[in-house]
Amino acid sequence: MAPTSRRRAPRSREPSASPLTIRNVVVAGHRTSVRLEPVMWEALREIARGRDMALNDLVTEIDRHRGAPSLTAAIRVYIVDFYRSAAGVDASGTQAIAPLPM
Repeated sequence: MAPTSRRRAPRSREPSASPLTIRNVVVAGHRTSVRLEPVMWEALREIARGRDMALNDLVTEIDRHRGAPSLTAAIRVYIVDFYRSAAGVDASGTQAIAPLPM
């Protein structure tokens, strides 16, 4: 007699308690899901708009140059690096340029 395959129990349709938002993105022509905090999605969209590029193109670029083990981690690192650079702060947290006088 052949072994019977076990079916998974249906997933609950209740909302998850996770603060992460799952979105589908296309990376180099392949669809994948990415889980990020809403503020990270907002920052990623702002960066893409500022660079005048589609979100999927930005994520593809991040994926091509990533050093992180996962795409999600690479996106977070990219966002932090982007805003550090914009703030004139280097990777060690040191002010790279003098702040403007107030």
